[in-house]
Amino acid sequence: MKLRRLLKTILRFFLIVVGVELVVVILLILAVHFYGQADHAENADVIIVLGAGLRYDGEAGAALTRRTRYAADLWRQGYAPNLICTGGVAIGRVRSEADACREVLLEEGVPDEVIILEERSRSTEENAIFTHPIMTERGWTSAVLVTDGFHLLRAQWIFSLEGITVYPSPTVNPAIPTYVFAVLREVAALHWQLVQEVLNLPYTYVPAI
Repeated sequence: MKLRRLLKTILRFFLIVVGVELVVVILLILAVHFYGQADHAENADVIIVLGAGLRYDGEAGAALTRRTRYAADLWRQGYAPNLICTGGVAIGRVRSEADACREVLLEEGVPDEVIILEERSRSTEENAIFTHPIMTERGWTSAVLVTDGFHLLRAQWIFSLEGITVYPSPTVNPAIPTYVFAVLREVAALHWQLVQEVLNLPYTYVPAI
């Protein structure tokens, strides 16, 4: 009887934990989606383009292309006079994401002299860590932060923790299947970011996050 009561207590606790986590996940999905639909772009010192994966031929992938073209459009509208392309060389690639971003910007008519490359980062957190000294060196204090809408909430959080004033601006959403997968991935990444902050973990790069 005691064993049965213990098992029931354990099962009840497990169901409560699962229920709470389900609510948290739903709330995070809503937060990721709705935050990513609002454009907070304001005039700033620089436009930061967050990196994304390259194709196997070394060219910019779909995500990086849409982010970069959108950033070029913001530059043409006069939101900032300079741009920073972020992203290092991923495993299995011979070219940095930042360099691929630069290529797209040049194709969009952006002059090379206003483009700065940050080629060390492997994650959103490292995007912020390695972009900060670039801005500090030039006396820049604010940036329009360009990325996909599903990525905007976490990216804004991370850059703010780094002490960078950012005005988040989302590009257009990808196709629905890609978008749904990306939102779920962001929910997992937000869990990790919270754990990292609470436990003060030193890791700035986790593959796939």
